Amino acid sequence: MYRSMFPGDVFAEMDRIQREIQQAFDLGPSIRGLGRGGFPALNVGSTPHSVEMYAFVPGLDPSSIEVQLEQGVLTIAGERADDLSSAQQQATVQINERFAGRFKRVVSLPDDIDPESVSAHYRDGVLHVTVARRQATQPRRISVH
Repeated sequence: MYRSMFPGDVFAEMDRIQREIQQAFDLGPSIRGLGRGGFPALNVGSTPHSVEMYAFVPGLDPSSIEVQLEQGVLTIAGERADDLSSAQQQATVQINERFAGRFKRVVSLPDDIDPESVSAHYRDGVLHVTVARRQATQPRRISVH
């Protein structure tokens, strides 16, 4: 009587175990919400005139995403529904790698931002937040007489 330890495909199970081990040591963000970065994955950068943030939130309704700036801290929050757990589908889940549930990401911004000049745009699953820098802090050339 031989009984397999792995339900289903042995290679699929080995792939799952490898992913879990890699995620345990992975310090970078992952679109799946696993690993240290969480969901959504973020890209944050700056220009001389603004701070730019991109949050990768595919499949969400833009009106369900909350963006808040308070005391130099930008917060992106929302919720992604679990497609497989709806009562109508009655599905047995075999693999579920897509993040579902409430999420919240918090980013501290530099001191020279202008809290009155913030814009957020959602397109093709990407939320783009722009926070302008104050004009007084912009580098400028001073002529010497």
